[in-house]
Formats: sequence, structure tokens, C-alpha cells
Amino acid sequence: MYTYDLLEAGCYYLVKEKEDSMITLIKVAMESDHCLFIMKFEDPTDTEWKLKKDPLFDIIECLSDSAIKEWELYYKSNEDAYTEEDDDD
Repeated sequence: MYTYDLLEAGCYYLVKEKEDSMITLIKVAMESDHCLFIMKFEDPTDTEWKLKKDPLFDIIECLSDSAIKEWELYYKSNEDAYTEEDDDD
């Protein structure tokens, strides 16, 4: 069992919050004295504050910059598929 206190601001992580939960990609957007502001890349993207002492079942890995760049290509192209604008002119 881990805590959010082990995560660094600005980094992307693959984590499992509970033993039976799915693997989730998160980014630590910012850090305060006692909390972390977390971005979860699910459908849709979600944000929330977590106490540094809140439990995490597993921190699977901190993704490298090259892995994030590759993931962003897929994520952004997939995002565009759902945000097409209708031209009613």
C-alpha cells in the first residue's frame, strides 16, 4: 500500500487506487502542503484534490517523457473524434 505523498508534481503515473480497480493514468498537476491536485485521464477527464496521506493500492510506474508524447498523440486524436463541430451554414 502506498500514499499520494510519493508522487511528484508534473509527473504522469499509472496507478491502481484499490486492489480491484482498473489501471488509471493520472497527472499530479500541483502540490500544496497537505494535498495534491490530480488529473485523471478517464472518460471524461476528471480532476480532484487528494490528501497526501490518502492510500493508493499500487503505483505501477511513472511514465517517461517519450511515453507521454506517444500517448498524447493517441489521446488527442481520440479526443478530436468526439469534438467535431457541425457546420450548419
